[in-house]
Amino acid sequence: MSIHQDANDTTDLDGRTQPSPVRIDGIPVGGGAPAYVIGEIGLNHNGDVELAKRLIDVAADAGAQAVKFQKRTPEISTPAHMRDVPRQTPWGEMSYLDYRYRVEFDREQYIEIGDHATLRGLSWFASPWDEPSVDFLEDLGVTAHKVASASVTDSGLLTRLAATGKPIILSTGMSTLEQIDRAVEILRGSPLVILHATSTYPLPAEEANLRMIDSLAARYPGVPIGYSGHETGLQISLAAVALGATMVERHITLDRAMWGSDHAASLEPHGFSNLVRDIRVIETAMGDGVKRIFPGELAPLAKLRRVDA
Repeated sequence: MSIHQDANDTTDLDGRTQPSPVRIDGIPVGGGAPAYVIGEIGLNHNGDVELAKRLIDVAADAGAQAVKFQKRTPEISTPAHMRDVPRQTPWGEMSYLDYRYRVEFDREQYIEIGDHATLRGLSWFASPWDEPSVDFLEDLGVTAHKVASASVTDSGLLTRLAATGKPIILSTGMSTLEQIDRAVEILRGSPLVILHATSTYPLPAEEANLRMIDSLAARYPGVPIGYSGHETGLQISLAAVALGATMVERHITLDRAMWGSDHAASLEPHGFSNLVRDIRVIETAMGDGVKRIFPGELAPLAKLRRVDA
């Protein structure tokens, strides 16, 4: 399947299409730009605005470009069979539906955390899990939208997102290629970034399947391909960058032992900072593939090079 976003695509040394950049708040994703790093806050704020602000600070201090949240209309997005399931929470036992309401931010809270992200120099956006949540986020003026892996087959949601004209970031966990094809077709015309993902929390190395980055790049030429990771360490995300990932999304937390479903698969502040640092080192080290003698080699060359008589 082919989807071209721009007529100005170039090719790399292997003859592969170099994707034209998608711009999020003016920052390019793809097209040879540095990897765009997202601190996925998700629900790790546990419904606490101050905790959300502290996580925004973690992302900003590490040098990320954006933070991402999740937005639900609980009565729509909570499966019927889950609504009355009891859930043990820090606020006592409650139904799963009541828990979903408890951790959702309202409009004023999102304005507060969005303003904090902007003041820290970060873009912010969210994964809407239902169509009213798209309208909610559009009213707040988000700069992009994220499609969670769980929503790849929600054609109504995808159609509503495509109508916004905003950049769309599509995660592909727990999806077949045919399901991804259909989602991409619905999103055709939107500035699109596709993220390879495996929706196992935490992610074992044997399920990472990083060669899918190349496979997705070949299947969707012209579309920047990134990586959304749920592993506990840094190695897999760093390998994804070396393999060409143009965007990296990782969950962040203040403490992996905190209560909540995603904390264990998240990076703590020091780990996230190291991730961004090491991504930039890898990008510098990749070079341009043109063989040359570097300045640092001149002295060893003069001292050690053997030549034919």
